[in-house]
Amino acid sequence: MSTPYPNAPYPNTPVSSGAPVSATDYDGRPVLVEPETRRLDGAVREAYVPPFAAPVTHGSLADLPFDNAEADPGAVVLSRRSDDGHWTDVTADGFAAQVLAVAKGLIAEGLVPGDRIAVMARTTYEWTLLDFAAWAAGLVTVPVYPTSSVYQTRWILHDSGAVALVTETAGQAAAIGPELGRIPDLGHLWVMEKGHVDRLAELGTQVPDGEVAVRRGMLGPDTLATLIYTSGTTGRPKGCALSHGNFFAEVDNAVELLYPIFKAKAGEEVSVLLFLPMSHVFGRMVAIACVRARVRLGHAPSLKAEDLLPDLAAFRPTCLLTIPYMLEKIYNSARAKAESGGRAAAFDRAASVAVRYGEALEARQTGAGGGPNRALRTARSFYDPLVYRRIRTAMGGRVKYAICGGSPLGRRLAAFYAGAGIEIFEGYGLTETTGASTVTPPLKPRLGTVGWPLPGTRVRIAADGEILLAGDHVLRGYWDPAAGGVVPATRDGWLPTGDLGELDDEGYLTITGRKKELLITAGGKSVAPAPLENWLRQHPLISQCMLVGDGRPYVAALVTLDPDGITHWRLMNGKHPVPPELLTDDAELTAVLQRAMDEANKLVSRPESIRRFTVLPVDFTEEAGHLTPSMKLRRERIMRDFASEVAALYTR
Repeated sequence: MSTPYPNAPYPNTPVSSGAPVSATDYDGRPVLVEPETRRLDGAVREAYVPPFAAPVTHGSLADLPFDNAEADPGAVVLSRRSDDGHWTDVTADGFAAQVLAVAKGLIAEGLVPGDRIAVMARTTYEWTLLDFAAWAAGLVTVPVYPTSSVYQTRWILHDSGAVALVTETAGQAAAIGPELGRIPDLGHLWVMEKGHVDRLAELGTQVPDGEVAVRRGMLGPDTLATLIYTSGTTGRPKGCALSHGNFFAEVDNAVELLYPIFKAKAGEEVSVLLFLPMSHVFGRMVAIACVRARVRLGHAPSLKAEDLLPDLAAFRPTCLLTIPYMLEKIYNSARAKAESGGRAAAFDRAASVAVRYGEALEARQTGAGGGPNRALRTARSFYDPLVYRRIRTAMGGRVKYAICGGSPLGRRLAAFYAGAGIEIFEGYGLTETTGASTVTPPLKPRLGTVGWPLPGTRVRIAADGEILLAGDHVLRGYWDPAAGGVVPATRDGWLPTGDLGELDDEGYLTITGRKKELLITAGGKSVAPAPLENWLRQHPLISQCMLVGDGRPYVAALVTLDPDGITHWRLMNGKHPVPPELLTDDAELTAVLQRAMDEANKLVSRPESIRRFTVLPVDFTEEAGHLTPSMKLRRERIMRDFASEVAALYTR
């Protein structure tokens, strides 16, 4: 039997987000609202920004398409990509009609309020359509990564009590077919590529519109909206129970704070192309924010360059969602292309100018300087058509902003993109916090940090350095069918994140590592691996890097090679390309990587430095179980699979 979800408020009360404040002046211009901070023993231990948006007290996310249709029926709110790569605009009125039709189809198929419906697909228009249609029918959506194994999929479907599954492909449906006998609640299996979503809309023609209105009327901010299973770097995934109110608290404050992205100036069109997984809370939250703010939203299903670049060129977004890995790849690819054309020195000069220009912009915004001087402005103008404009053109030609999360980007790369004309808003958050809990404030960015608290968020640093979070966007519990639904996830409203961080005097947060990932060497030195790993991953020849050394006499590193970077490097040195696995003992490559290690070691003390490293013959991949779907390292699995290589690092 599927487990019912109570519509009553959650049993544990969150820490109050406080009374909302205005983020604009009388003329509607944005104003800076700085964090309130608290100190303990001279260090800032807590930072808080009051909410910019009043809490939603009635209604749900299901109302958004219908509210948009009523407010501005002809507004273009989405663009739909066809199989041949063409884009068709969808108006607010048209999207609401599609949501209504699919919701009626779900009702016609017998789904009742509170039922869970799982969606296993890449980032597609149908994903967002199903999300809102399911909510309009009173249902709860359960995302499943399309790369999930059959075992992972079966676990999520069984644990959530899903009564329906929508897959993108027939292959995905066929893979789960033999497992259906072990998933007793699952009564429906629909496939997007077979036209089943359109078929649902046809099936619902006999259901009165009023039935959807009644179901929407049953929903409130405290009603469960989605169960998102954390991919987790260890153990079995847990279902994070996020309410409609959690999403409202997140997106309404994000829309107000990130006004350059979500609020168009007169005569401007703002748009977001989404290509990160909809199965992840980050992509899902931004999709909802776009619908909430009536910002044109597009979905790109493939991250492969040959697919994504044409989508960027055709859609021409003003903002992208991304992760540091992608921004690093764009930079390294641009430099490799310049080097192939004999322009490496010019590119490096342009990069240096962009970094200094970005840092000067930051200094002006923080009051620490007067901004770029005339010489710097002239140099930037000179390099813009040669370098920066080409990078922007590859992203569609109109990109001004990018929202970046998942791991720290690094100060230099953030400054480079700012100098190249793309402002990066870094954020930090968890599935449990419905996305971002801190974000770069547009009026006062600080490069190299993940910003300060999202309005309505409290950030606290515990005695051991762990980041604690509170606010209306924080989940109230995890899904536990054995316990009858949702069990509390927080202590006194404060969510322990497992991440380590520091708050500076003005409330900016810097992530220093993961609590569980700390390496304690045999000499008793605590080492956070993330800073060195993130720095080394920016190297054009390195794909992934993982530090080891827990209980060992010193810190060492496992390194994997970037195939594109290695191919380019060999061609530039007059050598033919070979597979990376043939280069693990290459003396020239080892020397290049050793120089990278030496540079990285300058960031840390001697006991924290990398003494030895080894190059692995294969890359870490999600398919092999070494990475989560959000590109985080599964350290225990890597340690197990490469135990002999790790042991060799400590033998002479």
